[in-house]
Amino acid sequence: MTFNGTWKIDRNDNYEKFMEKMGINMVKRKLAAHDGLKITIQQNGDKFHVKESSNFRTLEIDFTLGVNFEYSLADGTELSGSWAMEGDMMKGTFTRKDNGNLLTTTRTVQNDELIQSYSYEGVDAKRIFKKSD
Repeated sequence: MTFNGTWKIDRNDNYEKFMEKMGINMVKRKLAAHDGLKITIQQNGDKFHVKESSNFRTLEIDFTLGVNFEYSLADGTELSGSWAMEGDMMKGTFTRKDNGNLLTTTRTVQNDELIQSYSYEGVDAKRIFKKSD
């Protein structure tokens, strides 16, 4: 249960370019880059409970590995997809409902950091979180 715990955003890598590719306007991109995101993950076998808290919203999601679910990004973009475990990595494969394009996300834990990586239409980005007490 490597992912269990509360993780607070520490830094971003290419995140603004990723958001631009996703079609998020400049004002929302600037706000999102400083959203103070905190993710709390509780894993119980293949079931996950995730709470995302930012300056803009708090969202709680429950999902089971390998089972499709619906999810809305903070900007309102609607996705459908699922998470799977590949070794020590969580891999999310999601399809945008508005245009059918694929968004892939991975979560890995290295040392005391949760690294959440995104790939959309050839643009890759990372958000790095530190474990919070």
